[in-house]
Amino acid sequence: MQIQVHSDNHIQGSARLADWVSATVTDKFDRYGDDLTRVVVHLADENAHKSGATDKRCHIEARPKGQAPLSVTHKAESLEFALDGALEKLSHALDHHMGKLRAKRAAAQREENIGISHADHLLEEDFLENQMARSA
Repeated sequence: MQIQVHSDNHIQGSARLADWVSATVTDKFDRYGDDLTRVVVHLADENAHKSGATDKRCHIEARPKGQAPLSVTHKAESLEFALDGALEKLSHALDHHMGKLRAKRAAAQREENIGISHADHLLEEDFLENQMARSA
């Protein structure tokens, strides 16, 4: 899983910030390591130099393999809270998305197994009919 960190002009994008964000994202989504190709984190200060209750914004886009990207945004009074909120939202979205994919795969597998057992049954019937015809 590749992690990219971007920040706007009002947030000083340092290596320390990128390392902290990357480590936090990796810890949270390590279980999806094989399912995600990339996670892109955008950090922004909406009010620039003014302070406010929800002036920090974290937008995260996760790209599951072979699927459309999932995107969430969270605003808070600090970058830490904005990142934590966005990670929590994305975690719920990924759980839901991956759960739906697993359910579809399981249903397809069940249908395939039913089809195979039905085909086996038909072959067995044909075999028994041929055996009876030969012995008669």
